[in-house]
Amino acid sequence: MSHLPSDHPPVPARRVGVLLVNLGTPDAPTPAAVKRYLLEFLSDRRVVEIPPVIWQPILRGIVLNVRPRKSAHAYSQVWTEDGSPLASITRRQAEALAARLGNEVLVDYAMRYGNPSIASRLEGLKAQGCDRILLAPLYPQYSGATTGSVADKAFEALGTMRWQPAIRTLPPYYDKSVHIEALAASARDGIAALDFEPDAILATFHGMPERTLHLGDPYHCQCQKTARLLGGALGRELVVSFQSRFGGGKWLEPSTEDMLARLAQDGKRKIALIAPGFAADCLETLEELAIRGKEQFEAAGGERFAFLPCLNDTPIGMTMLERLVRDELQGWVASPVI
Repeated sequence: MSHLPSDHPPVPARRVGVLLVNLGTPDAPTPAAVKRYLLEFLSDRRVVEIPPVIWQPILRGIVLNVRPRKSAHAYSQVWTEDGSPLASITRRQAEALAARLGNEVLVDYAMRYGNPSIASRLEGLKAQGCDRILLAPLYPQYSGATTGSVADKAFEALGTMRWQPAIRTLPPYYDKSVHIEALAASARDGIAALDFEPDAILATFHGMPERTLHLGDPYHCQCQKTARLLGGALGRELVVSFQSRFGGGKWLEPSTEDMLARLAQDGKRKIALIAPGFAADCLETLEELAIRGKEQFEAAGGERFAFLPCLNDTPIGMTMLERLVRDELQGWVASPVI
């Protein structure tokens, strides 16, 4: 049996790691914190594809002097004692997944923008002996601006490591049966708990510039397929829209804001909203949809409105996530039937 030299650095036992990654959040609901966050977010070439020589003066001279105060107010509407809803939910997802996977796997979480950073959490897992890591972007549908950007940042961090861990990435799961089944079960439970029957169910996804579709990004098609499969599982057709437009360019349509008004005007006075592109509730669901969406719908003549929460760390959502992760860990860890 060989032994390490007495002066050899400590070598931790070999482990497998899983890093859950979501979009990100400011550290606090303040203009200063939001400004730091937006600078990182809107400087990502995957997010804003305008050449930096044109975009950076606009970003630093106009956007970052106007948007942070407005966004900070929006964050303050949904901030909790545990901080940002997105960060706290993602942390709970990591904790719940760790309990399900057992001691054989270390689970952590990171944010693409803000804290904890992808680089710091990859270093942390590696320091604990993880020589194999599954990178799991929590985006059901692929987009270069989301899933692609997470991979960019992760491999940028790996590029600084002399001793790199082996990496796998969780593929988009927009049409996976476990995902559709989880969404359908959650939606059924949410609708059953309402004191009204919705005239329509609106499936709203985060928007993207329309040009990304023409450049070959599969996001729009994957959103449509998720909605089509989910509608089939629920036994009713869903109305699809895209939210969170930014800037003056043309974005994917129809917009959620326009669709809310159109539904009310077309006599759909009672509606339920679901957001099957989000793995966890965040500013875009809790403030933009649940608060402002309700106001927009009622202003257009709507009468009853309900936003159904995302899968979050519910048992339904965590069973889905465990099955997705275990599929990608095959060959690294044992995969019991669940």
